[in-house]
Amino acid sequence: FACIVTTPTSEVTATSRHYVDRLFDPDPQKVLQGVIDMKNAVIGNNKQKANLIVLGAVPRLLYLLQQSSSSVELRIECSVVLGSLAMGTENNIKSLVDCQIIPALLQGLLCSDLVFIEACLRCLRTVFISPVTPVQLLYTDVTVIPHLMSLLSHSQRTQEYITQIFSHCCKMPLKNKLQFILICCLQTPEHQTILFNHGAIQNIAPLLISPSYKVQMQALKCCSVLAYENTQVSTTLVNVLVDGELLSQVLVRMMQRDKPVEMQLTSAKCLTYMCHAGAIKTDDCCIVLKTLPCLVRMCSKEHLLEVRVEGAETLAYLIEPDVELQRIASTTDHLVAMLADYFKYPSSVSAITDIKRLDHDLKHAHELRQAAFKLYASLGSNDEDIRKKITETENMMDRIVSGLSESSIKVRLAAVRCLHSLSRSVQQLRTSFHDHAVWKPLMKLLQNAPDEVLVMASSTLCNLLLEFSPSKEPILESGVIELLCSLTQSDSPALRVNGTWALMNLAFQADQKVKGEIVQCLGTEQLFRLLSDPDTNVLMKTLGFLRNLLSTRPHIDQIMSSHGKQIMQAVTLILEADHSVEVKEQTLCILANIADGNTAKDLIVSNDDMLQKVKYYMGHSNVKLQLAATFCISNLIWNEEDGSQERQDKLREMGFVDILHKLSQASDTNLSDRAKTAMQQYLA
Repeated sequence: FACIVTTPTSEVTATSRHYVDRLFDPDPQKVLQGVIDMKNAVIGNNKQKANLIVLGAVPRLLYLLQQSSSSVELRIECSVVLGSLAMGTENNIKSLVDCQIIPALLQGLLCSDLVFIEACLRCLRTVFISPVTPVQLLYTDVTVIPHLMSLLSHSQRTQEYITQIFSHCCKMPLKNKLQFILICCLQTPEHQTILFNHGAIQNIAPLLISPSYKVQMQALKCCSVLAYENTQVSTTLVNVLVDGELLSQVLVRMMQRDKPVEMQLTSAKCLTYMCHAGAIKTDDCCIVLKTLPCLVRMCSKEHLLEVRVEGAETLAYLIEPDVELQRIASTTDHLVAMLADYFKYPSSVSAITDIKRLDHDLKHAHELRQAAFKLYASLGSNDEDIRKKITETENMMDRIVSGLSESSIKVRLAAVRCLHSLSRSVQQLRTSFHDHAVWKPLMKLLQNAPDEVLVMASSTLCNLLLEFSPSKEPILESGVIELLCSLTQSDSPALRVNGTWALMNLAFQADQKVKGEIVQCLGTEQLFRLLSDPDTNVLMKTLGFLRNLLSTRPHIDQIMSSHGKQIMQAVTLILEADHSVEVKEQTLCILANIADGNTAKDLIVSNDDMLQKVKYYMGHSNVKLQLAATFCISNLIWNEEDGSQERQDKLREMGFVDILHKLSQASDTNLSDRAKTAMQQYLA
């Protein structure tokens, strides 16, 4: 065995060395007594635990635990001491894992003695609930999960420990931090699938009606973890019968007010995950009449901080995709006003008589603010009246502004998510956002933030740069163009989308000076790089940006005189490539804008290859493409412009009049009207 030393040897005491020395005594009884004495010495003593680890107690304990010559009593006591060591610091856990404690304990599960099996499982449980333990170690040997499933029926203790191990061994990679963090260990589909395929649902669901509360709770948590964002598991859970009763009915009963708060909340979480995964409809009475009210109840100030945080975050997750649930939640138990208390916690020292509890809550009060911002964001994501109610809540906008500069990254992210939700309101952009100058802390946040914050902050900035937003001008004056251009060069597709989207909004109906600054800062090379971006969303926003640049004739002519050749090349490449209808429609609209220029239209008329492409799309099966292509031709032949007769003659020779005549009889009225308008240019 090789262990990592994590504590300076200077801290090692003679007493600790004495405990380790006794593990090597030739007399088995003295070894047993030594292990028992060590067990008593380490309880609640982290320094003693660290000392024993440094002195090499772990390899010896594991050796004794694995020896068939060791008595069952000795092996049990060894597992108990190891479990106690695992309850120390994270460094202790790392040392234990490095010493191969997990394979040793898993091997111990093959023993026939139930008490020893339970001791090994209890120790494994302690190791696996630590966030520093690599959960993949449970899945390395394909025989482990089936064996654990077979042990479930042995006793209430094996049921409690195994379900708890499963709950903590479905972890999500850190790259998905943008998702709602609702449970301490979120799942990967791979782990869920392994457990599901080995009968986790069939084996664990019956434990929900166990006579043991601990077993019930661990089974409930395990079902919750398995159901999270997993349609297959959730659909199976919905149809599972527990003692002849549907599992959803069992969960509803567990949410009753006379049940422990922990049980109510976890049951609501499980139903929330099943609903979010599509296994239960959002208008199902078990969601609307039971789960949602239960979660709102968890947000009240009568509950502990942890309950209020988890209740609010789970409720935010439940209502996030459904407008009706958002409306129901907003009118349940004065929820919007109730959440305002999250920013005042704890309101007074006298409110909490337990000093340790008060100290804990003061240190974790930021979690309440984070949860409140998340729930406000979900509540206000669609409904204008709810947004108004949120912004009118006491000091709400000031709290959001403060949240944007908090030291906790999670609070900042939640605050900007809330701001983004509210920024979807035209009314709020014109009033609350302007009155509180929210663009200032938002711009500051954008200067130096992790990607997950940048994505949400830049999404909000996109809305603040809309034409009707009073914040647009001061943001523009603050030097935002350079920031947005830098976002378009990000490795993150989401940031490239937002950077381009914001530039698109900035260019809408902008004057020539602003457009010139954007083009100069972005550079033609980067613009054309964006036009060939592999992400369709980036491409679409770039086309929208280009379309806004190429608006009003003087701007069109000026930009095309400088960059016409490259833009026409980009248009050609997109129209020839295998892109979606939406991308090609946007590209044809750009071409129609170019055709509206005084001099720029010559770039199309003189390009027979481009005219053939327009002709092709006028005869396309998709009406949107036909309409956009017809717009282009209509602009080219408009009578009131110089050279219109020559352009009309050329297009007549190429067969465009015949196509327009055919399109004037199209079943789509927009298309037929546009074709008739174009035909009139020939008759005028």
